Amino acid sequence: MFCNAKSDFYEISRKKSKNLPKPPWIKSVAPGSPKYLETLSIVRQYNLNTVCQEAMCPNIGECWGNRTATFMIMGDLCTRRCNFCSVKKGDSTTLLPLDPLEPKRVALAAKLMGIKHVVVTSVNRDDLPDNGAHHIAETANWIKHVNHDASVELLIPDLQGQLKDLEIIMKSNVDVLNHNLETVPSLYRKVRPGADYHRSLMILREAKNYKPNVRTKSGIMVGLGEKIDEVLKVMDDLRSVDVDIITIGHYLRPTEKQMPVKEWVTPETFNFYSIEAKKRGFKHVESGPLVRSSYHAWKHVA
Repeated sequence: MFCNAKSDFYEISRKKSKNLPKPPWIKSVAPGSPKYLETLSIVRQYNLNTVCQEAMCPNIGECWGNRTATFMIMGDLCTRRCNFCSVKKGDSTTLLPLDPLEPKRVALAAKLMGIKHVVVTSVNRDDLPDNGAHHIAETANWIKHVNHDASVELLIPDLQGQLKDLEIIMKSNVDVLNHNLETVPSLYRKVRPGADYHRSLMILREAKNYKPNVRTKSGIMVGLGEKIDEVLKVMDDLRSVDVDIITIGHYLRPTEKQMPVKEWVTPETFNFYSIEAKKRGFKHVESGPLVRSSYHAWKHVA
């Protein structure tokens, strides 16, 4: 299925980031609009975490300005040590028990914001017997209970490959099941230590097997040193397990503590990836420098 991905045009378009300033196409909306401040007030009112804040998403100004946010449940401390992520790391001395009232608060906040497609993600909680599956499922169920007409998207961790935990989540009121591969297999040890590419593919495959009518979704970052052929192979792997939706965005270094950007990938290359993804049969494709998993997520269920 590969085209000539190593053509001169696309190789030239992959500009190395070393000693280069951030390119002009990496430009986001500054936060601070009245609707942004309203969203911030609601998040604080219900004592919630959002991945928008914790992961320092560049789209927070735009998304919160449109009265939408991606809720992050199960605390703000993660048991993984991914080198691209700015979410704080936790261990046995710092991790807190889950808040049983959090699922309801998420649902009420979504209702107050008027969100029609509610996206919920979580930290990894490898310390929990069920990896947090019951809490994730309860959140989806509360959202549907309070917001009858809303659709629910769950961006889940790999659950350490525990299919019994995945089944708990799939039995909930989930409409879109998202699990990100994040990068190409050759970079996993550097980017996602503790994760496994084939385990993540298995989670996506089994999610569709449990509930075929649920849309499955995954995303990757580029700019970490991956090759174009590797990105195309990830697309093929995702289609082989019947994933419906793919998001492709540019990695942006949150702080100096995370790994640096290896190269700047141009809008022309993102367009190329979009064309190739559509050729492979994805039902929806988001590909662009500022694309993130939940960026324009409501379009993915239209």
